[in-house]
Amino acid sequence: MKVISYNLNKHRAAGELAALVEQHEVDVLCLQECDSTDIPERIGGLRLADATQRNRLGLALYYRENTFRAEEVRAIALKKSLHDYVLKPAEERMLGVRLRDIDHGRDVIVASFHAAPLTALNSLRRHQIRTALTELQNLGPGLPALMVGDYNYPVFKENLGQKVRDQGYELTLSDTRTYTRYRFFRGHYDFATSMGFDIAHIKTLPQGQSDHLPILVTAEVTPSRAGALD
Repeated sequence: MKVISYNLNKHRAAGELAALVEQHEVDVLCLQECDSTDIPERIGGLRLADATQRNRLGLALYYRENTFRAEEVRAIALKKSLHDYVLKPAEERMLGVRLRDIDHGRDVIVASFHAAPLTALNSLRRHQIRTALTELQNLGPGLPALMVGDYNYPVFKENLGQKVRDQGYELTLSDTRTYTRYRFFRGHYDFATSMGFDIAHIKTLPQGQSDHLPILVTAEVTPSRAGALD
């Protein structure tokens, strides 16, 4: 399964999506900072599962409709930062979808996630991540789950990685940094947390109109988990 995660930077990079989907033969597309009133129902062979509605700049998730079927969708509001209260950029910061793999006859969970900005504390972002990962299991307890997006967590990721492992998930970074706009803040912002998936690699794609670089996640259900689900 190939998954692209892309923070569109206030929807500026929306025009790049069709080319990205075609070039990389994407199965799932997870977006952050998209304008839900200005996104299509389909991009290439991908169908819109859902988009958040309560955000000024929200989340969206597309899936390849000849491979998957969307079974359930859940948008979750997470603990707010001061930035959220004042500017109200986001109510829902996680959008999860339970997908039915048609060929293999099993379900997996994929989610798009956008943590609070750097004006918030790392402790608040950890709380958001912990809550989002817990909520994913409510879509299907024990199912393989992959959450990708803008974690806004450029430093002290070792601590975050341990917290994620304590919940039974793994944290995986891309091969190169994903945010380059400001020298001081450059680093890995966009990555993946997963359970029941083997992550072959995460590649940072070339920069477009966004201040974030898209990432391409190549993953498959862990063989032992696949046998249990089939």
